[in-house]
Amino acid sequence: MKNKIAAIIIMLTICIAMFCACGEKGYAPRPKGYFRIDFPEKTYKQYNGECPFKFEIPEYSFLIKEKEDCWFDIYFPKYKATVYMTYRAVNNDIDTLLNDAHDFAYKHTIKADAIEENIFEKDSSQVYGCLYNIKGNVASQVQFFLTDSTTHFMRGSLYFEAHPNKDSLAPVVDFVREDIEHFMESFEWR
Repeated sequence: MKNKIAAIIIMLTICIAMFCACGEKGYAPRPKGYFRIDFPEKTYKQYNGECPFKFEIPEYSFLIKEKEDCWFDIYFPKYKATVYMTYRAVNNDIDTLLNDAHDFAYKHTIKADAIEENIFEKDSSQVYGCLYNIKGNVASQVQFFLTDSTTHFMRGSLYFEAHPNKDSLAPVVDFVREDIEHFMESFEWR
């Protein structure tokens, strides 16, 4: 009998010690983390195709789906990201093309936290445009257009082969946004 009482007292002592060891805050699970992403050094290569423009793209990306109408994609295989590019000749419809580019960017307002518009002007090459930085869990975080306002119009949008998650995609979005900005700065009409 004394052995049973001693065993019960020991068990109660162990249970109380375990309960007290948890502290006042209780159990807190580790926060979900993301893998570290190593980015390559930024180096660029020149594109000179049959289309009426030229530009530079990163060495770690490549052009796919170049078509007769100068529509193509810039693919970043390591990040499963694609910048979809569409070219249109302006035929007295610049207002329609500008409105369409604006509407495509602002279709994300349902999920977006904010949309920043950065105006782009390069008078020496007659390249004008706008870069849309779309914040939040949206399908396309970066969109842009370039035009000379009389003859040419180019629109682009960044998409990932993943569900939108602004926290996990943020470093890659920032990295690719810099490449898109370089693309815009190196872009020239022919």
